[in-house]
Amino acid sequence: MTRLLAALLFALTLAAPAFAHHSFAATYREKESVTIEGELVQLDFRNPHSFVHLDVKEKDGTTVRYAVEWGGVGQLGQQGVTRETFKVGDHVIITGSPGRNAADRRVRLVTLKRPSDGFAWGLDPSQVVD
Repeated sequence: MTRLLAALLFALTLAAPAFAHHSFAATYREKESVTIEGELVQLDFRNPHSFVHLDVKEKDGTTVRYAVEWGGVGQLGQQGVTRETFKVGDHVIITGSPGRNAADRRVRLVTLKRPSDGFAWGLDPSQVVD
């Protein structure tokens, strides 16, 4: 019985990091929304969160890079999004929650549209969970 209890405690100790998760509210202003439009320059299709990197032309004519946080590989795969869904150079329009630090140019993705072929992905805001 002691060995069983020790094994169970050991297993729970190893599993604890899997339950750890940062709060999106600490990084993003969840009650606000921004729309950015630009060219995809990189897709990091990975866990626990994928990232889309865009070059966006600002109103003053300068181009800045945004890092857009998305779902993990498993979640996106279940929704039909794969590593091959996007190509560098794709023009996309993204809406999402802006980062708390505007200088970081981060956005938490809520919707994504690719006008060239009508591809659209999005969450109803009531479906967004931490």
